[in-house]
Amino acid sequence: MTNAEPAILAENLAKSYGSTRAVADVSLRVDVGEAVGVLGTNGAGKTTAVEMIAGLRVPERGRVRVLGLDPRADRRRVRQVLGVQLQHAHLHGALRVTELVDLYRSFYPDPRPTDELLDMVDLAGQRKASFDKLSGGQQQRLSIALALAGRPRVVILDELTTGLDPKARRRMWATIEQLRSEGVSVLLVSHAMEEVERLCDRVAVLDAGRVIALGTPAGLVEQTGTANLDDAFVALTGKELDLEEAA
Repeated sequence: MTNAEPAILAENLAKSYGSTRAVADVSLRVDVGEAVGVLGTNGAGKTTAVEMIAGLRVPERGRVRVLGLDPRADRRRVRQVLGVQLQHAHLHGALRVTELVDLYRSFYPDPRPTDELLDMVDLAGQRKASFDKLSGGQQQRLSIALALAGRPRVVILDELTTGLDPKARRRMWATIEQLRSEGVSVLLVSHAMEEVERLCDRVAVLDAGRVIALGTPAGLVEQTGTANLDDAFVALTGKELDLEEAA
């Protein structure tokens, strides 16, 4: 690891909704050029944690920095370096794919070309389709393209390939590997063990709003004395990680 300013630094994050404690205590570091995966069942606090890191929710306690910037106090500067794809996109249904891409490109001084973005997510054939005419998987892929429009140095991806067919899933993996080759730092929330093992240097396991384990995929398998990451997750949490939960 490097001693430089980390891409993401989250310290002791906590968040409740009424009487429900969504995140109890989450600390996480992603170094520059690193990819870190976040694993957990539904209700473990994954999405709330990454939304606090992205500056979309205010933590009750704790501190976040993205490349040394506070994602809320320095919101404008953070938007120039951070790309965020959330699991559920809320975009204007009547706008066409290229209109949405060009709108997001207009927010940045040196955006990726529209054609390049559409090729990265395999949507060139849907460029004239309106958002509400896209399938759920296509909407997901468009959200990824929008997150990448400004050439971010850090990306947060929440359930990157949920709902995608195997071909589209492999295409998305290739896109993330391309970003990593460009030095982009990645925080990836996922239910897919194969995805995490392929794309991530380290994995954080969340349970009941806390990070209960952090290490390389191989290291977690060795730590638990199990045969694979799926079994390691069960050994650490006592729970099965079901892909259907993310659908």
